[in-house]
Amino acid sequence: MTQLQTTISITPVIVGADKLQSIAVVFLRFIQVMKMRNGFLNLLILPVVLVGVVPPDRALGQPTTSTTNAAPAPTKQTGDLCPQPALSRLTRHRVAAGETVITIAQQYSLIPATLMGLNPNLREGNVPVGTEVLVPPYNGIRVEVPSGSSWRDIAAAYGVRADALYEINGCQDNPRVVFIPGINWSPNQPTTGLPSQSSAVFTGYPLPATASVLTAYGWQASTATTELVFHSGVDLAAERGTPVLAVGGGTVAFVGEQGAYGNLIVINHAEGLQTRYAQLDGMMVEVGQRVNAGDRIGTVGSTGVANAPHLHFEVRSNSNLGWVAQDPVDYVRNLRF
Repeated sequence: MTQLQTTISITPVIVGADKLQSIAVVFLRFIQVMKMRNGFLNLLILPVVLVGVVPPDRALGQPTTSTTNAAPAPTKQTGDLCPQPALSRLTRHRVAAGETVITIAQQYSLIPATLMGLNPNLREGNVPVGTEVLVPPYNGIRVEVPSGSSWRDIAAAYGVRADALYEINGCQDNPRVVFIPGINWSPNQPTTGLPSQSSAVFTGYPLPATASVLTAYGWQASTATTELVFHSGVDLAAERGTPVLAVGGGTVAFVGEQGAYGNLIVINHAEGLQTRYAQLDGMMVEVGQRVNAGDRIGTVGSTGVANAPHLHFEVRSNSNLGWVAQDPVDYVRNLRF
């Protein structure tokens, strides 16, 4: 794909200090909108340094404090410049005859999982005529903010920028519910609190170098049919024969051919976690073998249900329902693209 480079020339202008943040906020939002609407992969800005809205670092829900000599907080000025919170800009779509979750999502340039996350009545796949569907302005999830969490806590937990998250939610000081952009909803994903992070367990990456995500975790529109299918892991782009690496220390629990998985390796880890590496060509470990993060366990292939070589990678957690699929991006770094 052609890389689009845009250069914006700026004529220096002397402005008062009180206007600096206003200009920075407006300019930052212009760049974000241009990216979203035009799909720019790279946007090179010369010679400007962007300054975004800085979210307060205190815990959400805590009152602001000030002293007599302190400058007034820029809440009103920032609020006037920030957009309305994403959750206050929901579109209400009335389902017409013949519409499905997929076709409705396509009308609004969203993925089906976004609508299913915001509308629990759609999660069984049925969309009765006349049903009202809440449609957000872009893909993401609705999350209840746990007490004592700051904007930076939420941003770090979901791998997004704190300043962008703050602005998308209307620069609010004390929101109880926020919209996290770019996160795919899944049935196992909590709508309250922050996602669990297990960096102590998984310190590696499943390939020698960071790869593009071909298919993300969660509900996806099938390329072969018009039905929604749940994808229990992530598919990473890689050439046939590329080494596959364990993301953390553990014990090999399964090695062999397993239906749609093709050649599959399963590793059990600490804290009730498990990883699966599928569609493999070669498998280089045995059941019961101990492995460490970074150990070579196999090679990329296209066995099982696969149109081309890639690595299908899963993270699962043990529960009374068995090994339940989790979103790998919550556990392994550099999986979000």
